[in-house]
Amino acid sequence: MSALRVRVLVSGHVQGVGYRWFVRGLAEGAGLAGWARNLPDGRVEVELEGPGDDVRAVVAALDGPGAPGRVTGVAQEDRPVQGGRGFTTA
Repeated sequence: MSALRVRVLVSGHVQGVGYRWFVRGLAEGAGLAGWARNLPDGRVEVELEGPGDDVRAVVAALDGPGAPGRVTGVAQEDRPVQGGRGFTTA
């Protein structure tokens, strides 16, 4: 299975509601590497890396019914695979 790395910008009311921890739980549960951090403009930036199907499944869940807050947009772009390990929140 080929690896995939994506950068995702999540818009809406996603800061101060545990959203980064929600993402971390999804990523760690899927065995993905990457990070999530709040941006000054109110969005959350996420990078995920791992098996392509697992990355796509987590991205699909970012605005799913279990997501905290209120997600109004999810923008994704592919990134070069870096071979990272672990998931952090900043």
